[in-house]
This record gives sequence, structure tokens and C-alpha cells, in this order.
Amino acid sequence: MNMKANLTPYIVSTDARAQAEFYIQALGGEIQSVMTHSELPGAAEEIKDKVMHMVLSVAGENVLFLSDAFGPVGTEGSIAFGLNFGDVDMARQAFANLAEGGTVIYSLELQPWGAHYGEVVDKFGIKWMIVQQG
Repeated sequence: MNMKANLTPYIVSTDARAQAEFYIQALGGEIQSVMTHSELPGAAEEIKDKVMHMVLSVAGENVLFLSDAFGPVGTEGSIAFGLNFGDVDMARQAFANLAEGGTVIYSLELQPWGAHYGEVVDKFGIKWMIVQQG
């Protein structure tokens, strides 16, 4: 069987709107669409303003989906997003932006294999692997 599909990361967040705004500031991009629970008939009053589904473009044509969680959110160590940049200055800027309020795991440095590489966990607990290959 030969399957072909597009993979879109889906983030269940404690605050999807704030997380989306952080990524827009850190990486550039925009919210493409937002659907709240208020758009469904019979939605409970306490969740009407919660994000049911959001489409966010970041760092060019990359797409993330987000929604608000209804319980504990745990992503630490379970997922990582990789961004590969063609320009080292852009990679450094994205790394610095994502590190704001977060934790640097590995500084963005030139590696023995010839690429710049670094890891950062953003303030929402998402791990980002930033790569720049010449």
C-alpha cells in the first residue's frame, strides 16, 4: 500500500488564542479561521467562547491547527516541531522569538554535520527544533 497524505500538527492548548498570537509574533503568520463552540447548537454557556478549531499559518506556508482543551494539557517531551530555514539570521530570529518566556535546550549553533541546530521549549511547552542548512 502506497499512502500519500499531508501532516498537520494539531495543538490542544490551555489558551489557543494566546498561543496563536505568540506564534504569529515569533514566526510571522496569521489566523486563517476560528470556530468557537458558540457556532454549534446547544453549546454550554461556559464553553461558547472556547476555540473548537483554529487554522494558523506560520513561517511561510506551514499550517498548525489549535483548539482549547477541556482538561489538563501535557505535551512535554511528547512532540516536537522542526523548522528548517534557508537563512541563518532568520533561524536565529525564530529561535530567539520562541525562546522568549521558554527554555533553551540546545543553543542554536553550527554543528559538526554542517548545519545550525538548536532546540527550545516555548512558554506553552512545545518543543521546537530549529535548523538552518546552507
